[in-house]
Amino acid sequence: MAGYRDCQSTEIAASAEDCYAALIDFEHLPEWQGAVRRADVLERDEEGRGLVVEYEIDAKVKTVRYTLRQVHEPPRHLGCEYLGGDFRDFSGEWRFTPLDGGRTLVELELRIDPGRFVPRPLRGAISDAVMRRALRDLKTHLERQRAPSSTSTTS
Repeated sequence: MAGYRDCQSTEIAASAEDCYAALIDFEHLPEWQGAVRRADVLERDEEGRGLVVEYEIDAKVKTVRYTLRQVHEPPRHLGCEYLGGDFRDFSGEWRFTPLDGGRTLVELELRIDPGRFVPRPLRGAISDAVMRRALRDLKTHLERQRAPSSTSTTS
């Protein structure tokens, strides 16, 4: 099988609820997730959350498109099931574990089958870059929101 999987994690100075909320605000992902060019919600669940989402991702070498069914388990888990696109198979999940001090351990696990052989060194480099970037972008986005404003207004 040409597929592979990886899991990476980071600690973020934000609650699990904030992490989950940022990731399900699909229409705004392109504003802060560097690789995401588009995220279009095609179907919503009864609570108004994105259920089927079509993505366009800048994978550096080429633009990748795929559609995922989101599996919501707020606020500790956001998973996805592959519905179609440029891969043979793709699935993943974000896991959020609350820590002391309002911090959260965020784990991202991806399972990807591109449909063709990818050499192990290249597979590792792609996986590391994609996952590390997604985690870094989430961390930067949430921690920037929590940071006190560096500008003050005086009258």
